[in-house]
Amino acid sequence: MSVTRAVNIADLRQLAEKRLPRAVFDYLDGGSEDEITLKENMRVFSDYIFRPRHAVHVPAPDLSVTIMDERMAMPALVAPIGYSRLIHPEGELGAVRAAGRHGIGFAMSTISGYPLEKIAAAAGAPVFLQIYLLAGRAAGEKTLERAQAAGCKGLFLTIDTPVAGMRERDFRNGMRELMGRDPFAKLRYLPDILCHPRWLAGYATSPRMKTLPNVVSPDGTHFALTDVARALETSVVTWEDLKWIRAQWKGPIAVKGVLTGDDALRAHGLGATAVVVSNHGGRQLDQVASGLAALPEVMAAVGDQMEVLVDGGIRRGADIVKALALGARAVMLGRGYAYGMAAAGEAGIDRALEIFHADLVRTMKLLGCASVADLDGSYIQKRG
Repeated sequence: MSVTRAVNIADLRQLAEKRLPRAVFDYLDGGSEDEITLKENMRVFSDYIFRPRHAVHVPAPDLSVTIMDERMAMPALVAPIGYSRLIHPEGELGAVRAAGRHGIGFAMSTISGYPLEKIAAAAGAPVFLQIYLLAGRAAGEKTLERAQAAGCKGLFLTIDTPVAGMRERDFRNGMRELMGRDPFAKLRYLPDILCHPRWLAGYATSPRMKTLPNVVSPDGTHFALTDVARALETSVVTWEDLKWIRAQWKGPIAVKGVLTGDDALRAHGLGATAVVVSNHGGRQLDQVASGLAALPEVMAAVGDQMEVLVDGGIRRGADIVKALALGARAVMLGRGYAYGMAAAGEAGIDRALEIFHADLVRTMKLLGCASVADLDGSYIQKRG
């Protein structure tokens, strides 16, 4: 099956699994520990059922929305995914070009495989930077200066990674060895890699990603790719860092990784423009609330004071509609587009975004709702 024949995101996931070696697929697909939160992120959407308005003609629902001062063609952003070039050589460049064609914003990861200037230059829509402080504030300040000069529209500050989550699939299937420098450690995984020639051809012919081009230490050295997990523990992002970044950056800032009303209020008090209700795709602390389950508490705390976005488990346009009906301004799409990237690079991302857009239009028409701005709690109810 080609990506053009993919009917839904699950089809793209199947294509991704066929193309990628097990280690890379599990890096993309997996979560932490028992993966309870990973599964719950998707399951929770079925807790809500729709309440449509029938006998209503909606010829072309308005999907547009303003997110962090930027107008988007639909209520979604392409979320940051680290090591995207390992998934497909086009990586962030394919993602930002596809996002531009669909009129939505792209948030690039600090752990991007291409320089942020190159990503921003390829964009046809707003570009945002997701930031870690991997090499400390001095390196972070330089990254912020580069982002400002490149025209990035805002920041996403991730606060839920004081350490890397225990992603057991990565240990079992060789992701750490694949990313490491010891060629002999990779040998036991070679048979599986050789069984995926399309991925191997792209990996072998693209430049090696040995350092992070967007993390430069004060002495001018680029941060080593293999040091990321260790660096997270020595560069924990705190609320003091948000105060410092707010003083450095004059544009919009979203705090990503909020799961409680208290943290949302704190982000607002320190000058954040938005919060992203997120559990990092189930990849950090297992057995926490899904984004959708935590959304009502966050909305009650800050929904009338700042923009609230949500991510986690979004696989259909109907999922987006439910999130908006619960109060979210927009969603962030992570694995939903990354499966398309893994399957066919930029063409696969295009197909994923096409699927989400078509789902959204169809769901809005079936609900009898003419605009995403009109979605509210009256369009859904808790099952049972």
